Amino acid sequence: MPWLFLLLALGAVVIAFTTTSVPLAAIALVLSLVFVVIGVLGLLAQRVGSQSRNEAMMVDPVELRRLREQADARRAAAAAPADDPARTPPAGP
Repeated sequence: MPWLFLLLALGAVVIAFTTTSVPLAAIALVLSLVFVVIGVLGLLAQRVGSQSRNEAMMVDPVELRRLREQADARRAAAAAPADDPARTPPAGP
């Protein structure tokens, strides 16, 4: 997509150089400048996006294991009934 803006900028420069109208040439030059800025910013955004790391890989493996153990403990606690009268231990001798 940024290449499209750069092509539009080139087209605006061609229009500016081939026209005989001064106001149209001024408008074309301003549009060319705007398209170049948008195109360059788009290229920079693509480069930064391709260089960024995956957020899932930012967690340390030890920390990830600890978080999984905590989640498993919470699931186990939620699955086990808290006070089930039917599961009370029998009275001792």
